[in-house]
Amino acid sequence: MKDKNLPLDYDKSSIEELTEKANKIIDSLEKEKDLINTVESYKELLKLNSIIEKKFHKNLRSIGEKTNKKIKEIIKKNEKPA
Repeated sequence: MKDKNLPLDYDKSSIEELTEKANKIIDSLEKEKDLINTVESYKELLKLNSIIEKKFHKNLRSIGEKTNKKIKEIIKKNEKPA
């Protein structure tokens, strides 16, 4: 799925907000009896899933980078002579 196809507010939304939107779509899909009416909802759900996954990985990388930076700072402090 291309990010260009996503509504603009998805890019500004947090993972929690996007997850809430996805859960609402899932709830509506579970209640729908006519599968023909669900195609667009499924497409939007797939797009949401893609952007949530990308945001999650971006946050995970950021946490990893911050952790590595702090570890290096601690190591440098411990290496300095007293």
